[in-house]
Amino acid sequence: GASNYRVGVAALALFQIENLTYYYPGARRAALVDINLTIEEGEFLLITGVSGSGKSSLARVLAGLIPDFYGGRWAGRVLFRGQEIARMDRRKLAREVGIIFQDPEKQLIMTSVEAEIACGIENLGLARAEMRRRVAEVMSFLGLTALRSEFTGHLSGGQKQRVVLAAILAMHPRVLILDEPTSQLDPVAAEEFLNLVKRLNEEMGLTVVLVEQRLERCYHLAERVLLLENGRVVEDGRPEEVACRQARGEYAFVPPVARFFASLGFTPPPVTVKEGRRLLGGLIHRPVSRSAKLSPASFNTGPPVLTLKDLWFTYPNGKEALQAVSLKVRAGEFVALLGENGAGKSTLLKVMAGLLAPGRGKVLWEDSEIGSNGERVKKCRVGYLAQDPNDYLFHDTVAEELLFTLKNFALPDNGVIDELLERLYLAACREVYPRDLSSGERQRVALAAVLVTRPRLLLLDEPTRGMDYRLKAELGAFLAELIRKGRSVIVATHDIEFAAAYASRVIVLHTGRLVDDGPKERVLAASPFYAPQLAKLFYGFADHIMNLEEALAEMGPLLNPEGGAQWLKRL
Repeated sequence: GASNYRVGVAALALFQIENLTYYYPGARRAALVDINLTIEEGEFLLITGVSGSGKSSLARVLAGLIPDFYGGRWAGRVLFRGQEIARMDRRKLAREVGIIFQDPEKQLIMTSVEAEIACGIENLGLARAEMRRRVAEVMSFLGLTALRSEFTGHLSGGQKQRVVLAAILAMHPRVLILDEPTSQLDPVAAEEFLNLVKRLNEEMGLTVVLVEQRLERCYHLAERVLLLENGRVVEDGRPEEVACRQARGEYAFVPPVARFFASLGFTPPPVTVKEGRRLLGGLIHRPVSRSAKLSPASFNTGPPVLTLKDLWFTYPNGKEALQAVSLKVRAGEFVALLGENGAGKSTLLKVMAGLLAPGRGKVLWEDSEIGSNGERVKKCRVGYLAQDPNDYLFHDTVAEELLFTLKNFALPDNGVIDELLERLYLAACREVYPRDLSSGERQRVALAAVLVTRPRLLLLDEPTRGMDYRLKAELGAFLAELIRKGRSVIVATHDIEFAAAYASRVIVLHTGRLVDDGPKERVLAASPFYAPQLAKLFYGFADHIMNLEEALAEMGPLLNPEGGAQWLKRL
C-alpha cells in the first residue's frame, strides 16, 4: 500500500521527491526516511499519521523550509516543476508555494487586516495598482472586506486563519500547504475553512497539501491519502482504498463513518455522512427505537468539589467574557466544555484555576472560596493545562520539566515521572530538550507536567491538539482511570469525537453564557453542529449512538453484509 497509486505521471509532476532522508540538527533518528513521492498539479493530498511520524517535516520540505531554515543533514532530491528546490530563488519559491501553520498568530506580523494581506506582495515588488487590486480581490473572495481596518490581535481564530490564507493567496501561488490549520478552530469555523480550501482546489486548480489529524473534518475532501509512520510512507492511495486497508487496525487513521462500514465489510466504504446515510436508508426500514442510555456519572449526586455562583468576568478592554455562569462539578465527573472560538471557555477554566478573579460571583472549592492568588488552588491540587504547551517548557530535558513541578509542590517522585512518561509515550524523549519535540509531543510533555501532581480536579484547555487517534485513545483511557478513582476532569475542546467518546457531561457556552448543560447523549444529539460524526450518521435511525464502540456493538450485528441487514429489513 505504500507505493504511489498514480502511474506514468512524471511528466506532469509538480513535486518529485527522490530517495529523501532528513535528520534535524543533533538528531539521531531520521525525521524522514527514503521518501519517494510524486504530487501532480491540482491534487488535493491529505497527509496523516501518528504524532512525530514526519508529517510536518514533509510539509516543510515541500515549502522549501528544510533544510534552509531548519538546518540538519539531507540526502536525496526534491524537485518543483523540474527544478531542485535547494537551488531555486527563495523569493520565486515563496511566490509559488504558500504554507499555513497550526497557529495563525505566529504568521501575523502587521497590525491591521489590510496591511497583513498586503505585506507579502509588497516584498514581491509589484506595482501599487496591482497590489491594491489583489488585496481587494482576496478580501472580497474570503469575506474580509468588513474587517479590513480591524486590529489583527482582536480577530477570532477562524478570522485569523482566513487573513493568513488571504495574505498567501494574494501572491497567486500554485501550491497551498496547510499544517493542521483547524486544530484551534471550533467545528463550524473548521468546516467553513476546509470547505473554502476545497473550493480553491476545485475552482482555481490550486494544489493542496493538507496535514491533519482530525480526519472526520477532511477525509472526504481529499483525492489521495498519504499515511506516514516513523518517517516512512506506509499508505498512499485513494481515501476509500486506504480506509479498507486501515479500518480494522486498533488505532486506524480513518474517520468514524468510513471505519464503521469498513469494519463490517462494506467495500468500498462510504467516507461521508451523506453516503453513509444513503446506505443506511437502503438497509434500515424503520428507526431502531431505544431510549438513550445516560452516562452513570451524569447521575452523580455526591457533594460538589467545585461550585460557581453567578460568575461574571470582564477583560480590561471592556469585553464581557463570562456572564452569570453558575454550575457545580462533582467528584468523578468528566465534563466537556464546548463552544465557538471566543465563547469564554478558556476564561472560565482560568477563573476555575484561580488565575483570574471574577468581577462578580464566587468560585468555591468544596465549601471554601478560592482567592485570586490561587493559593487555595495549589493546596487543593487543581491542575491546569493552558492551550499553548510552550508556556510550560523551560528546562533542558523532559524529565526536568516534570521534576520541577514536583519540587514546586514539595511532592515526592515515587515513580510517577516514569509512569507518566510511559503512559504518554514519552519515555524515549526523557533526556530530550522539550522545544525540539513535535507539536503533539510538546503537548504531551506539558500535560505530564500538570498530571505529575496527581490533581483532584484537572482543567485541560484543548489537550488533544496535535494528537493522533492512538494518543487520544490513550489520553481518554488515562482520564477515565482518574474518574474511576474519584477525581474530576473538565476539558475545554473543539474535538467533538473525543468529547463523545469519554465525557459524561457536556456544557455549551455562547458569548460567555451557559446555554446548555447535561448528559452528553442529550446535549450532543440535540445539536447538528456539535454532534459527533456517527451521531449524524444514525440520526433518525438510532439516535442514542455517540461513538464507534457503541455503533459496532449495537448496529454492527444488524448491518453486517453477510446477513444481518436482511434480518433487519424484516423488522
